[in-house]
Amino acid sequence: MEDIKLIDIPKISDPDGRGNLSVIEKAIIPFEIKRVYYLYDVPSDSSRGGHAHIKLQQFLIALSGSFDVVLDDGREKQTITLNRPNKGLYIPNGIWRELDNFSAGAVCLSLVSDVYKEEDYIREYNQFLTFFQNTK
Repeated sequence: MEDIKLIDIPKISDPDGRGNLSVIEKAIIPFEIKRVYYLYDVPSDSSRGGHAHIKLQQFLIALSGSFDVVLDDGREKQTITLNRPNKGLYIPNGIWRELDNFSAGAVCLSLVSDVYKEEDYIREYNQFLTFFQNTK
């Protein structure tokens, strides 16, 4: 769990009050981005995720609204609320994640370290526990 990090994304405020701009450059995220996707229109009583990755690393940003990210390394759980577009959550491989409690209008941007590979997913929690107990 110690490798999970909330990372500040630089925010540039317009002096004339025309809004803010945030930029994500290579030095902010500890991996090369190979895929980008986003979740939106998620009902507040639904959850997303419910899996872990063997190798893939992920960086989540609440571009709009808010949602909770429940993280589990097999020994402890932690919930982090994302609700600011200038803060991102780095999730290394080997962490079970679930996203829930989506607010109306929430948009979750996900930047990831690899293209989609089904074989990198662990979708059963008991399999996750067994796999990572043998590797940690």
